[in-house]
Amino acid sequence: MQSVIESVSREDAASVLQWWSDAGVDCLVDEAPRDWLRTAAPPPPKVARVVTAPAPDLPDQLELFHRYLAESDALPFAAPGAPRICPSGDPTSELMILTDMPTQEDCESNSLLSGQAGILFDNMLAAIGRNRDSIYLATLSCLRPSGGRFDEAGARQCAILARHHIGLAAPKALLVLGDNCTKALLGAGVIDARLRWHEIQIQAGQTAAIASFHPNYLLEQQSAKRHAWADLRMLMGRLG
Repeated sequence: MQSVIESVSREDAASVLQWWSDAGVDCLVDEAPRDWLRTAAPPPPKVARVVTAPAPDLPDQLELFHRYLAESDALPFAAPGAPRICPSGDPTSELMILTDMPTQEDCESNSLLSGQAGILFDNMLAAIGRNRDSIYLATLSCLRPSGGRFDEAGARQCAILARHHIGLAAPKALLVLGDNCTKALLGAGVIDARLRWHEIQIQAGQTAAIASFHPNYLLEQQSAKRHAWADLRMLMGRLG
């Protein structure tokens, strides 16, 4: 424990404390004991139905699927020379985080969730005792659609690929960020989908998923950080 504490710089500690403050955590103690991680009993989980649509033969091993994402011309939005931001992190970490697509800044830096959104994302991870090496980070589409928007057919195809991807990674919990992802996988936007667990049907069974706001949205709507913190608390409770 001492070595972990010593490895945290003053700047990193201040950054995490600022995230907690922005999320609405304004005291360390209270007059009565409280279980800060306990959440109200959620309603019965909503089941996200698998989209029944023709799908290509997909690799049945995660390593081969990574290669498929990096090289296949059959992916939605694939074009010669188009940058691809492939999954990163540890697929055995039990926590998979899915965002919608690379931003233009991500494509230029060849890194998912870069820039100011990346700084905020790293602070969110630090607040739950994680970093990019202890999660598995992926996208609904590793390619950026023209104009940064999904069309209906492309979103449907990406959802099929994402469910296959989730099934191969088999995380204990899945954090879904932003409206595009939650609509594709959970059938509702973030506002309606958050604060309860969903069971995503995959080939091997089910995966528990929770929805929250994308870091880019949180940068524009600072008041939503306290809601994102509530989502992260639920996630921590699931992961133990």
